[in-house]
Amino acid sequence: MFGNTTIGIDLGTANILVYSKSKGIILNEPSVVAMDVNTKSVLAIGQEAKEMIGKTPTNIVAVRPLKDGVIADFDVTAGLLREIMRRIITISGNSIRKPNVVVCTPTGATSVERRAISDAVQSMGAKSVTLIEEPVAAAIGAELPVDEPIANVIVDIGGGTSEIAIISYGGIVSSNSVRTGGDHMDEEIIQYIRKNYNLLVGEATAERIKFELGYAPIPHPEKTMDVRGRDLLTGLPKTLTLTSTEIQKALEETLQRILEAIRNTLENCPPELSGDIVDRGIVLTGGGSLIQGFQEWLVQEIDVPVHMAPSPLESVAIGTGMSLEYIDKLAKPVK
Repeated sequence: MFGNTTIGIDLGTANILVYSKSKGIILNEPSVVAMDVNTKSVLAIGQEAKEMIGKTPTNIVAVRPLKDGVIADFDVTAGLLREIMRRIITISGNSIRKPNVVVCTPTGATSVERRAISDAVQSMGAKSVTLIEEPVAAAIGAELPVDEPIANVIVDIGGGTSEIAIISYGGIVSSNSVRTGGDHMDEEIIQYIRKNYNLLVGEATAERIKFELGYAPIPHPEKTMDVRGRDLLTGLPKTLTLTSTEIQKALEETLQRILEAIRNTLENCPPELSGDIVDRGIVLTGGGSLIQGFQEWLVQEIDVPVHMAPSPLESVAIGTGMSLEYIDKLAKPVK
């Protein structure tokens, strides 16, 4: 009986989400692991580890084992997944022992990267592992009719990658995957402040700036925010006031790259499906799509309706768990 339990895992660069059909999202933690350098033991994962980034002594490192949507450090990822599995068993009261696991992968992932994801999940005690492409999972989670012969356009902007796909009749007709996402936006903000103000800020501060001051390239009422960091000239702590117009400039290049990928995908669309796109538009998912003004900016740039998924941050995880209904058409079983 326990063997039939199925869970869906969104193995994201920024967050790992676990979905169970009976309980919905049962786990949502940042993809961060804090480790002891000397003993290689895992000290903390998730939110607890994320709060340690940039604040640890030399013998402890807080790392993100996933980069650009794929596994960068296999051993650390395996440790993270084992810890997550332990938590799931605790939460679900031992009803999940040897689950069937469906995991999403970026469309641009190589066969080696897919194998690494499969092996890491297998090592945590899964009975079977099925891989599904991320945009397909996002489309299912956004409640789009992916198994019908009509164009469903999904734009999933995650932490490490942005995936754009046109899905029809259970498969991807045209897709594009760019290794640009929320983490790259944070990096652009860090570099902008460093270059213009000689001030060094950490990842957590950059992420906060992105959510409070980040805007797509559209007119908006200007906002300001006080930011603290280390002055690179004096080495002393310093406070700086930033405006949303500056951060808008810092993010523009990254957003233009995502727009370019969306345009390329739409250009490769068969003409029969183009009519559907004009009527139905595109659907946004992923944390990066929550940048202020992004939806309005896209409407201006590509001239088709743009909708936000019901729960953009959780769409991929929900779709991964729900994909079993479509699994014969969508799955890429690991041999």
